[in-house]
Amino acid sequence: MSNVSSKPPGRSWNPWLSLLAVILIYFLSQAVAGLLISLYPALRGWSLARITLWLDNSVSAQFAYFAITGGLILGSVYAYLRAFNISPAAIGLRRPRWSDLLYGLAALPLYFVLYVVTVGLVSHFVPGLNINQTQDLGFNNVHGALALSLTFASLVILPPLTEEIMMRGLLYSSLRKAMPVVTAGVVTSALFAIAHLPEGGSGGPLYIAALDTFVLGLVLVYLRQKTDGLWASMSLHALKNGIAFIALFLVHVR
Repeated sequence: MSNVSSKPPGRSWNPWLSLLAVILIYFLSQAVAGLLISLYPALRGWSLARITLWLDNSVSAQFAYFAITGGLILGSVYAYLRAFNISPAAIGLRRPRWSDLLYGLAALPLYFVLYVVTVGLVSHFVPGLNINQTQDLGFNNVHGALALSLTFASLVILPPLTEEIMMRGLLYSSLRKAMPVVTAGVVTSALFAIAHLPEGGSGGPLYIAALDTFVLGLVLVYLRQKTDGLWASMSLHALKNGIAFIALFLVHVR
Protein backbone atom coordinates (compact mmCIF):
# COMPACT_ATOMS: atom_id res chain seq x y z
CA MET A 1 0.00 0.00 0.00
CA SER A 2 1.46 3.38 -1.01
CA ASN A 3 2.31 5.92 1.66
CA VAL A 4 0.30 9.06 0.90
CA SER A 5 1.09 12.20 2.88
CA SER A 6 -1.84 13.75 4.68
CA LYS A 7 -0.39 17.23 4.13
CA PRO A 8 -2.16 18.95 1.23
CA PRO A 9 0.15 20.00 -1.62
CA GLY A 10 0.84 23.71 -1.86
CA ARG A 11 1.01 25.79 -4.99
CA SER A 12 4.38 25.95 -6.72
CA TRP A 13 6.98 28.40 -5.42
CA ASN A 14 7.20 30.93 -8.26
CA PRO A 15 10.32 33.14 -7.91
CA TRP A 16 8.88 35.96 -10.04
CA LEU A 17 5.63 35.98 -8.11
CA SER A 18 7.71 36.23 -4.94
CA LEU A 19 9.55 39.24 -6.39
CA LEU A 20 6.22 40.94 -7.12
CA ALA A 21 4.94 40.01 -3.67
CA VAL A 22 7.98 41.56 -1.95
CA ILE A 23 7.58 44.81 -3.90
CA LEU A 24 3.88 45.00 -3.05
CA ILE A 25 4.48 44.11 0.60
CA TYR A 26 7.16 46.80 0.88
CA PHE A 27 5.10 49.65 -0.54
CA LEU A 28 1.67 48.66 0.74
CA SER A 29 2.90 48.14 4.31
CA GLN A 30 4.28 51.68 4.37
CA ALA A 31 1.14 53.14 2.78
CA VAL A 32 -1.18 51.38 5.22
CA ALA A 33 0.99 52.31 8.20
CA GLY A 34 1.06 55.95 7.11
CA LEU A 35 -2.71 55.95 6.69
CA LEU A 36 -3.31 54.43 10.11
CA ILE A 37 -0.93 56.86 11.82
CA SER A 38 -2.64 59.80 10.08
CA LEU A 39 -6.04 58.78 11.45
CA TYR A 40 -5.20 59.97 14.98
CA PRO A 41 -4.53 63.65 14.16
CA ALA A 42 -7.24 63.65 11.48
CA LEU A 43 -9.89 62.50 13.98
CA ARG A 44 -8.74 65.27 16.32
CA GLY A 45 -9.33 67.83 13.62
CA TRP A 46 -5.75 69.02 13.36
CA SER A 47 -4.67 71.20 10.46
CA LEU A 48 -2.36 69.81 7.78
CA ALA A 49 0.50 71.94 9.08
CA ARG A 50 0.04 70.61 12.62
CA ILE A 51 -0.20 67.03 11.37
CA THR A 52 3.04 67.43 9.41
CA LEU A 53 4.78 68.95 12.44
CA TRP A 54 3.56 66.09 14.65
CA LEU A 55 4.66 63.40 12.21
CA ASP A 56 8.10 65.01 11.84
CA ASN A 57 8.76 65.49 15.55
CA SER A 58 6.85 62.86 17.51
CA VAL A 59 9.03 59.90 18.47
CA SER A 60 5.91 57.94 19.44
CA ALA A 61 4.37 58.49 16.00
CA GLN A 62 7.58 57.43 14.29
CA PHE A 63 7.82 54.31 16.45
CA ALA A 64 4.19 53.44 15.76
CA TYR A 65 4.85 53.80 12.03
CA PHE A 66 7.87 51.46 12.17
CA ALA A 67 6.02 48.98 14.39
CA ILE A 68 2.92 48.86 12.16
CA THR A 69 5.03 48.60 9.00
CA GLY A 70 7.10 45.82 10.52
CA GLY A 71 4.04 43.94 11.72
CA LEU A 72 2.42 44.16 8.29
CA ILE A 73 5.61 42.92 6.59
CA LEU A 74 5.99 39.95 8.92
CA GLY A 75 2.30 39.10 8.71
CA SER A 76 2.31 39.32 4.90
CA VAL A 77 5.43 37.16 4.55
CA TYR A 78 3.91 34.59 6.91
CA ALA A 79 0.67 34.56 4.89
CA TYR A 80 2.66 34.14 1.66
CA LEU A 81 4.60 31.20 3.06
CA ARG A 82 1.37 29.57 4.24
CA ALA A 83 -0.33 30.14 0.89
CA PHE A 84 2.46 28.41 -1.03
CA ASN A 85 3.23 25.80 1.61
CA ILE A 86 6.80 27.09 2.05
CA SER A 87 8.50 26.24 5.31
CA PRO A 88 10.14 29.06 7.30
CA ALA A 89 13.43 27.12 7.14
CA ALA A 90 13.36 27.42 3.34
CA ILE A 91 13.85 31.19 3.65
CA GLY A 92 16.47 30.91 6.39
CA LEU A 93 14.33 30.91 9.53
CA ARG A 94 15.99 27.91 11.12
CA ARG A 95 16.98 27.57 14.77
CA PRO A 96 19.61 30.21 15.69
CA ARG A 97 23.14 29.21 16.69
CA TRP A 98 25.85 31.00 18.63
CA SER A 99 28.02 30.83 15.51
CA ASP A 100 25.54 33.12 13.74
CA LEU A 101 26.47 35.97 16.07
CA LEU A 102 30.16 35.25 15.54
CA TYR A 103 29.67 35.36 11.77
CA GLY A 104 27.88 38.68 12.10
CA LEU A 105 30.67 40.14 14.23
CA ALA A 106 33.37 38.87 11.88
CA ALA A 107 31.57 40.33 8.85
CA LEU A 108 31.37 43.84 10.35
CA PRO A 109 34.96 44.88 9.50
CA LEU A 110 34.58 43.24 6.08
CA TYR A 111 31.54 45.41 5.38
CA PHE A 112 33.33 48.59 6.50
CA VAL A 113 36.39 47.88 4.34
CA LEU A 114 34.28 47.09 1.29
CA TYR A 115 32.20 50.22 1.85
CA VAL A 116 35.23 52.52 2.12
CA VAL A 117 36.83 50.99 -0.98
CA THR A 118 33.58 51.18 -2.95
CA VAL A 119 32.93 54.82 -2.00
CA GLY A 120 36.50 55.68 -2.98
CA LEU A 121 36.14 54.03 -6.38
CA VAL A 122 32.71 55.49 -7.11
CA SER A 123 33.82 58.96 -5.99
CA HIS A 124 36.77 58.73 -8.38
CA PHE A 125 34.54 57.97 -11.38
CA VAL A 126 31.58 60.07 -10.20
CA PRO A 127 33.12 63.22 -8.69
CA GLY A 128 29.69 64.73 -8.10
CA LEU A 129 28.67 62.08 -5.58
CA ASN A 130 27.63 63.81 -2.36
CA ILE A 131 29.09 61.62 0.37
CA ASN A 132 28.01 64.09 3.09
CA GLN A 133 24.28 64.07 2.32
CA THR A 134 22.38 63.23 5.50
CA GLN A 135 19.77 60.51 5.83
CA ASP A 136 16.28 61.59 6.89
CA LEU A 137 15.51 59.05 9.62
CA GLY A 138 12.46 60.92 10.89
CA PHE A 139 13.62 61.03 14.54
CA ASN A 140 14.34 64.72 15.00
CA ASN A 141 13.67 65.34 18.70
CA VAL A 142 14.94 62.39 20.69
CA HIS A 143 15.28 63.31 24.37
CA GLY A 144 15.00 61.10 27.44
CA ALA A 145 15.18 57.38 28.11
CA LEU A 146 11.76 56.51 26.66
CA ALA A 147 12.38 58.36 23.41
CA LEU A 148 15.81 56.76 23.06
CA SER A 149 14.34 53.31 23.73
CA LEU A 150 11.64 53.77 21.08
CA THR A 151 14.18 55.09 18.60
CA PHE A 152 16.51 52.16 19.32
CA ALA A 153 13.69 49.69 18.75
CA SER A 154 12.66 51.46 15.54
CA LEU A 155 16.13 51.59 14.01
CA VAL A 156 18.18 48.77 15.53
CA ILE A 157 15.66 45.98 16.21
CA LEU A 158 12.78 46.23 13.75
CA PRO A 159 14.61 46.85 10.42
CA PRO A 160 17.13 43.99 10.82
CA LEU A 161 14.27 41.65 11.67
CA THR A 162 11.76 42.66 9.01
CA GLU A 163 14.17 43.56 6.19
CA GLU A 164 16.20 40.38 6.53
CA ILE A 165 13.11 38.17 6.52
CA MET A 166 11.70 40.00 3.50
CA MET A 167 14.88 40.66 1.46
CA ARG A 168 17.49 37.99 2.28
CA GLY A 169 14.75 35.60 3.35
CA LEU A 170 11.82 35.55 0.94
CA LEU A 171 13.28 37.55 -1.96
CA TYR A 172 16.80 36.09 -2.17
CA SER A 173 15.62 32.55 -1.45
CA SER A 174 13.14 32.92 -4.31
CA LEU A 175 15.48 34.54 -6.84
CA ARG A 176 18.20 31.93 -6.42
CA LYS A 177 15.67 29.38 -7.70
CA ALA A 178 15.52 31.26 -11.01
CA MET A 179 19.09 32.50 -11.46
CA PRO A 180 22.68 31.86 -10.31
CA VAL A 181 23.46 32.61 -6.67
CA VAL A 182 25.72 35.58 -7.49
CA THR A 183 23.13 37.15 -9.78
CA ALA A 184 20.38 36.63 -7.21
CA GLY A 185 22.58 38.27 -4.58
CA VAL A 186 23.35 41.28 -6.77
CA VAL A 187 19.69 41.76 -7.75
CA THR A 188 18.55 41.47 -4.12
CA SER A 189 21.20 43.98 -3.00
CA ALA A 190 20.33 46.38 -5.84
CA LEU A 191 16.65 46.36 -4.90
CA PHE A 192 17.62 46.84 -1.25
CA ALA A 193 19.69 49.86 -2.28
CA ILE A 194 16.97 51.37 -4.47
CA ALA A 195 14.53 51.17 -1.56
CA HIS A 196 16.81 53.52 0.42
CA LEU A 197 17.09 56.22 -2.26
CA PRO A 198 14.06 58.23 -1.01
CA GLU A 199 15.62 58.62 2.45
CA GLY A 200 17.30 61.84 1.40
CA GLY A 201 14.04 63.65 2.08
CA SER A 202 13.95 67.15 0.66
CA GLY A 203 17.62 66.79 -0.33
CA GLY A 204 16.72 64.44 -3.18
CA PRO A 205 17.71 60.81 -3.79
CA LEU A 206 20.17 59.60 -1.17
CA TYR A 207 22.74 57.96 -3.45
CA ILE A 208 25.34 57.53 -0.72
CA ALA A 209 22.84 55.54 1.40
CA ALA A 210 21.93 53.43 -1.63
CA LEU A 211 25.62 52.70 -2.18
CA ASP A 212 26.01 51.85 1.50
CA THR A 213 23.04 49.50 1.54
CA PHE A 214 24.13 47.85 -1.72
CA VAL A 215 27.51 46.95 -0.21
CA LEU A 216 25.87 45.93 3.06
CA GLY A 217 23.34 43.88 1.09
CA LEU A 218 26.09 41.91 -0.64
CA VAL A 219 27.67 41.00 2.70
CA LEU A 220 24.26 40.11 4.16
CA VAL A 221 23.54 37.84 1.20
CA TYR A 222 26.94 36.20 1.70
CA LEU A 223 26.07 35.49 5.34
CA ARG A 224 22.66 34.14 4.32
CA GLN A 225 24.30 31.79 1.82
CA LYS A 226 27.22 30.84 4.09
CA THR A 227 25.16 29.99 7.16
CA ASP A 228 21.98 28.81 5.41
CA GLY A 229 20.05 31.06 7.79
CA LEU A 230 19.08 34.65 8.50
CA TRP A 231 20.41 35.09 12.03
CA ALA A 232 23.97 36.02 11.02
CA SER A 233 22.71 38.65 8.58
CA MET A 234 20.30 39.96 11.22
CA SER A 235 23.23 40.23 13.63
CA LEU A 236 25.38 42.22 11.20
CA HIS A 237 22.45 44.44 10.21
CA ALA A 238 21.67 45.18 13.87
CA LEU A 239 25.35 45.86 14.67
CA LYS A 240 25.66 48.29 11.76
CA ASN A 241 22.45 50.11 12.71
CA GLY A 242 23.47 50.06 16.38
CA ILE A 243 26.73 51.84 15.61
CA ALA A 244 24.81 54.46 13.63
CA PHE A 245 22.34 54.84 16.53
CA ILE A 246 25.14 55.45 19.01
CA ALA A 247 26.82 57.96 16.72
CA LEU A 248 23.65 59.91 15.94
CA PHE A 249 21.68 59.84 19.17
CA LEU A 250 24.21 59.25 21.96
CA VAL A 251 27.43 60.84 20.69
CA HIS A 252 25.54 63.23 18.38
CA VAL A 253 27.82 62.90 15.39
CA ARG A 254 26.17 64.44 12.33
